[in-house]
Amino acid sequence: MMESRIKPCLSCSGLATTLMDATTDKDPLVQEQIYNALCYLGESEPEEILHSCDEYLRQHDKLAYPHRVIILKAMETVVKNNIASLDKSTAKVVIFLASNEMTKSKEVIREWQQAASSVLVAVGQRFINKVMEEVLTKFQPGILPHYFIVQTFANLSVSNVFGMVPFLNSILGTMLPMLGMAKQDHMKSVFCYALQHFSESIQEYLANLDKAPDPTVRKDTFSNEIFSAYEVLFNSWLQHREAKLRLAVVEAVGPMSYLMPSEKLEEQLPKLIPGILALYKKHAEAFYISKSLCQILEASVNIGSRSLDVQLDALLGTLHPQICAPADPSVPLTVKNHTEVLRCFTVLACSFPDRVLAFLLPKLESSNERTRVGTLLIMRQIINSTPSQMEIKKPFILSSMKLPLQDSNDKVKRAVVQVISAMAHHGYLEQPGGEAMMEYLVRQCALPSEAPKKQTPDADDLTSDSVQSISVNTLFLLSTTVDRMNNVLWPYLLEFVTPIQFTNALTPLCKSLMYLAMKKQEEGENASLIRYDLNGNLPSPYALTTRLLVVSSQPYAGDCRGTAALRLLSVLQYSVHPALEQLWSKRVPSLVEHIEENTEKCLCQKEWEEKLLLFLQETLAAVSDNTWICHFVTEMCRQLNSYNGFPLEKNFLYKCIGTTLGACTSKDLVQKQLQELLETARYHEEAEREGLASCFGICAINHLEETLAKLEDFVRSDVFKKSVGLFSIFKDRSDNEVEKIKSTLILCYGFVAVHAPKELVLSRIEADILKNIFQYFNTKVLGIKVETKDLTLKLCLIRSICMISQAIYNGGKCGDFVFSRKAELVAQMVEFIKAEPLDAMRTPVRQRAMVTCTYLVSVLEPHLSDPDRTELIDTCLASVLALPPDPGQERDGIGGDAPHKEILYGDTLSALKDLLKSLLQRNLTPHGLQDMFAHLGPWIKSNKEQERQRAVEVSAALLDFYLGKLNVSTVIPFYNLGVLIALFSPRCSDSLASVRQHAVDCVYCLLYIQLCYEGFARDHTDEMVEGLKALKKGLEEPDFTVLFHTCHNIAMVVGKRVPPDQLMSLLLAMFEGLADPDKNCSRAATVMINSLLKERGSVLQEKVPDIMSIIHSKLQEVDEEHVRKAAQQTVYILASQHKSVVVSSLLGSALPFDSHTCAMWRSLAAEPTLTSQILEQLLEKVNRDVPYKESKCFLLGSGSERIATPLPLAATCALYEIMSAPESGAAVLGLYAPLFVTLLLRVSCTVGVQLPKSLQSRERRSSSLSPAPRSLHPCSCAVETLKVMLARGGSEAVTRAVGSAGGWDLMASPERHHDGIAVLAGAMARHAGPRLPLIVKNLVPTLSSVFDSQRITTTAFFAELLNSNVVNDLMLLETVMDNMTGRQKDPCMLVRMLALRGLGNISSGSPEKVRKHGAKLLASMVNGMDDKDDPHNLVALEAMSSLSKLLDHLEERDIQSMLLHIAIRIRPFFDSEQPGLRQSSIVLFGNLTKFSEDDCEAFFEQILNGLVTLLLHLQDPKPEVVKACKFALRMCGPNMGCEGLCDMFLNHLREDRSLHYGEFMNNVCKHLMQSYPEMLNRLILTNLFYFKSNWVDIRAAAPMFIGFLVLHVDEDHCQQVDLDQLISALNLLLKDPVPAVRMKVAETLGRLVRIL
Repeated sequence: MMESRIKPCLSCSGLATTLMDATTDKDPLVQEQIYNALCYLGESEPEEILHSCDEYLRQHDKLAYPHRVIILKAMETVVKNNIASLDKSTAKVVIFLASNEMTKSKEVIREWQQAASSVLVAVGQRFINKVMEEVLTKFQPGILPHYFIVQTFANLSVSNVFGMVPFLNSILGTMLPMLGMAKQDHMKSVFCYALQHFSESIQEYLANLDKAPDPTVRKDTFSNEIFSAYEVLFNSWLQHREAKLRLAVVEAVGPMSYLMPSEKLEEQLPKLIPGILALYKKHAEAFYISKSLCQILEASVNIGSRSLDVQLDALLGTLHPQICAPADPSVPLTVKNHTEVLRCFTVLACSFPDRVLAFLLPKLESSNERTRVGTLLIMRQIINSTPSQMEIKKPFILSSMKLPLQDSNDKVKRAVVQVISAMAHHGYLEQPGGEAMMEYLVRQCALPSEAPKKQTPDADDLTSDSVQSISVNTLFLLSTTVDRMNNVLWPYLLEFVTPIQFTNALTPLCKSLMYLAMKKQEEGENASLIRYDLNGNLPSPYALTTRLLVVSSQPYAGDCRGTAALRLLSVLQYSVHPALEQLWSKRVPSLVEHIEENTEKCLCQKEWEEKLLLFLQETLAAVSDNTWICHFVTEMCRQLNSYNGFPLEKNFLYKCIGTTLGACTSKDLVQKQLQELLETARYHEEAEREGLASCFGICAINHLEETLAKLEDFVRSDVFKKSVGLFSIFKDRSDNEVEKIKSTLILCYGFVAVHAPKELVLSRIEADILKNIFQYFNTKVLGIKVETKDLTLKLCLIRSICMISQAIYNGGKCGDFVFSRKAELVAQMVEFIKAEPLDAMRTPVRQRAMVTCTYLVSVLEPHLSDPDRTELIDTCLASVLALPPDPGQERDGIGGDAPHKEILYGDTLSALKDLLKSLLQRNLTPHGLQDMFAHLGPWIKSNKEQERQRAVEVSAALLDFYLGKLNVSTVIPFYNLGVLIALFSPRCSDSLASVRQHAVDCVYCLLYIQLCYEGFARDHTDEMVEGLKALKKGLEEPDFTVLFHTCHNIAMVVGKRVPPDQLMSLLLAMFEGLADPDKNCSRAATVMINSLLKERGSVLQEKVPDIMSIIHSKLQEVDEEHVRKAAQQTVYILASQHKSVVVSSLLGSALPFDSHTCAMWRSLAAEPTLTSQILEQLLEKVNRDVPYKESKCFLLGSGSERIATPLPLAATCALYEIMSAPESGAAVLGLYAPLFVTLLLRVSCTVGVQLPKSLQSRERRSSSLSPAPRSLHPCSCAVETLKVMLARGGSEAVTRAVGSAGGWDLMASPERHHDGIAVLAGAMARHAGPRLPLIVKNLVPTLSSVFDSQRITTTAFFAELLNSNVVNDLMLLETVMDNMTGRQKDPCMLVRMLALRGLGNISSGSPEKVRKHGAKLLASMVNGMDDKDDPHNLVALEAMSSLSKLLDHLEERDIQSMLLHIAIRIRPFFDSEQPGLRQSSIVLFGNLTKFSEDDCEAFFEQILNGLVTLLLHLQDPKPEVVKACKFALRMCGPNMGCEGLCDMFLNHLREDRSLHYGEFMNNVCKHLMQSYPEMLNRLILTNLFYFKSNWVDIRAAAPMFIGFLVLHVDEDHCQQVDLDQLISALNLLLKDPVPAVRMKVAETLGRLVRIL
């Protein structure tokens, strides 16, 4: 029994020793793993491992300390984790070792001795007496102890308070005399550290006496010793020059002060506090000083000290600057220091409230910003933490805040807001003076929300934004969470709603007020919500309503103040007027909803203002009380001036005033208020002019007479004359200001005209309104009219006349109204337009003048004269169409605002269109149309793009309008159709896409107009004409082919729809179009004329070669599309009669073919029969000559290179050009097989073939001339021709499939050519099956070709065909298979390899045929594996891959005989250096397992032989090998007779699932050891072989595998392992250069404890 106990102990020790020997490893991760392994051993055998560590450290006395540390740390962990079960004797051994390790060196070696100390502290959790017994032996009176003895005492006192405190009295007794002996700083520091922790432990012990082992312990037990120690620390060590020591003393003195005798502490305070305070000057880091000071102050207060009184000034004077220095959040100790200092102030304020306040409050007047901020922070702390002491001081504190409230510094403001928040919670704001605090808070809420642009770069600076945001949050919190504030805030906050300076605070104010009002309503105070009798300063209901309504006009400003204002208005409805309750309850929510449904960007401002004005109208109607309305409008006018600087709000307020005046029944009040508005308006502001005019217009709806009268009176009044007189004193301002007043009055008349009831206003327009307007506009100097230069006056006049014209146009009796001043007004507008500069659009004068003219022209009587009409049209066209391009890019203009300028330009063009339409409306006849285009014609043909674009856009709009308005009562000739179509149809090919689109629209409209004139109904649809619309899409991009096609189609439509009598005029006009400055348009004319030349062919037959030459030279001279098209047509006509001559002539052209020759070749594809004959001629030329000639390379010694022969090359290029034409499709289909085979073999023969030298230089020259020429390289040329042949032969899917697989590039590569052919064959099988029989038939003879390249190509093609079932369907299988079998003896190794691949492919292509030919296929594969002429095993690799694929489909009897032979043959490949061989052999092995049932035991042995290899190769560096291993293991699983293992392989080794290898191997080993424990030694020995693997991951996996096997084996089977061999191998591997391997070894060594 004793023997069996000792053996594992020794073995376990041996493992531990091996690991401890390895601690010298320099890699920190390996060291970490060794530590973990030791801990693991310790979990299993804690006592033994602790003894082993003890023995090892004692025996290896010279082991360097960094390595001892690893062992000591492991011991600490083992002790901590097993402390409850640790044997007392082992504890003694550990304590003795740790004590010796800790004190072995007299010098302090921190890492080593700390580790030993930690072991003692860990043991001391349970064996405190034993630890103390040992350590106290080294703590002798009169002898200075080791540094770490003292630190260990300190740490023990923290970790085991109840165990340690009973020892402290004697320790302190022994320690006190030593304090005087300590000379070195580090010893003094550790004594301080110990005293600090002893004091804290004693305090904790005393605080928990009910749980303590000895409840009789008292504070005075330690008081005298602590005081004695204090005296040394304070009187001697605190004066030391070493800063770290001073801090250690300070940290100790704080906790010690609680334990000192009361009378002694009282006696020491006069020295202690100044001593501590003095340290602030010596130490930058103040936290420890402040913490200690706070503890001293608390201890002093606890004993009721009287000495503090004397120290108070010094304390306050020193502590105050600590708070004034801002805390840096990135340095946590500064924040902690602030907290400690604030705690000191709390302690002091509780005891000395008067003196603390007397000290602090004057500091609020300091000129230093930091002083003021710091003082306020302290005030907040005191208000929050000493409420009872401060209760009677509230008035005093409030009165002292007057100065901070006037401080403009942002940081001070923020601190004040925080103080106000504290005051609110503690009832200060209910006192007199609290209102000033609230006003201050609201003022901060009203700060601008954007930060000021110029900021001082001070790190702790706060922007006004942060002050504003903290104020907003504070106000809302006070309103909603501090109940005692309700009566303070309501209704007081209403006072801040109307003053304009609080505008930015409106959103938070309204939210707070709404919350407070709802609370009041819940308390039943609805009717008396606002008590004006008790609050005289509150704004009136009229003032509140006006203010909240006006700010709602800009609903998203100021953090969405519109919603908040409207909601508050709704809550106040009863206080505003009792009659509004029902209306507002319904209307206000819908207004709020409208704001919330929109955003600032998408809200229509005009529509929103109309909603608000309607709400105002309904409110006034609901009140229906003239007195109330009079008060209301008076208040509105009173508020007007306060909105100076808020133009949008002021504009809306004017509209509100107009609406309210309209509802007012008192005429006197209306006139009085209008007079006042005219007298007080700020005329120089545009928004004000607009607002005033809107007000007059809205008011005129109900008060027309009063409004007009007031406008006339004002001009005659003294006020107006005084204004003019006053302005004339300031000469430069006089004209300007007077013009602004006149502008406003003119605008007022316009608004009055457009708003007033039409039946009343029409009679006043000429007599009063226009007369007064022109009176203001026309200035006379000495009786001569002078044209004003003031833009504002001009724009206001135009706008006013426009509104007057609108009023007349919209008037119900428009037909009866004769507007006698119409011509005069039009002439005035024309003058304005002429005066505008043509180099830029700077003002909206043009646009507004044209809109005005549109309304004027629309007024029926009287008509404009012809000269006036002509001048109007020409002026407007020149003014807009001649503007320079890109109006958005001009620098000068309205505010330099490019987007604004673009909008203005768009509006101006729309105004021009509307004006021309209104003029055309007056004469809707062919003559009227002709007249209009007489003006537009020159602009349409302009050589400036922007002029053409605008002119054609305007033309399209006019023709569309004409067609829409046309109503033909009698059939009349549209005599100018031909001329107009010739004007627009060539423009369908304009260089500008927009012109092309609009030109089609013009032709479309003209043809429909013609149909209308022919008598067809307006809604008649003509299919041909409708076809024009479909053509527009093709005109978006400038693709010449599409443009040609479109022009041709347009010509077809036009030719069929233009009447015979107009054809000649059309052609003549078309010929003129050839000289069009835009080349595209001249090309379009060519297309349209070309239709007349199609009959001209036979006359050219005698001069074919000459003509071909001439065509080519013309194409070189003129590179125009229409010339090229015409030339191609000529070539086609010639070839249809003389094909051989044309082909020979073109083949004689220089290579590479230039673009003109290519175009001529492509023209031969137009007609299938002709194309077929030409293709046959070219194929014959490709096949007739040899593809290349061998040429000796003198520079390369005996080598040779292949040079392409010229005729087949030229014929290949010609085939490409013809087949690239879409029209060649039918001919290519007819010759599909011969074309395919010829081109495939052409590709094969040109791989690696070079161009002749002469052509190489020529190709370089041509490539430098043209930007992206087609390569003349023989192979590239053949590949491109094959691609185009497939595409044209209806096999685009083949081309795409090969392209996406990279097949075309592979084909041109000498090394990968056969792979490219395989891609092509696969694509042919998938997408062009019916074409294959003829192709195969034509290819078979080439298998005996003299060219290796052709045999490789054909074999690769056939091999891939066998991958598809299509060969079976087409009855080609036997033919192709026999040809593949016949290639097994081919002299070319690549052909043999491809033949095997093809035979293997039968498994996927025709699996049902594999059984039939099984024996033959299997024999081929085995022969392949035994191929003798295969140095790199490539044929063997192919044989294995193919056999894997065939296995599923072979007869079992065919395989059984070969099974073991194959398994043994492939096993060496598992560890091959070639990844492909590893992968294929492993996959094949997996597949062979399916056939192992009849020979189960023999094959099971093969599985066991390969199992370790397969599991380790799951860590293979190649993903494809890992995938193969997963597959093989899944296949092996069912044959292993272990269900758990089988399930694991199936679940964890799925291809799509990532693998956690360590976890997986752990579980695998668990199952292996449960099912095959007797295999342990065999598995370990196989793993040992891989210790020498070249792959790092496999080297690391092998020891891990062993570790997991050991972890799960039963004790009964441990004996089979040769431990010496294993540990020896692991020891060797522990020296591996890769740390990851060493880590796994260390981990496994730890696990070997299981088999010891």
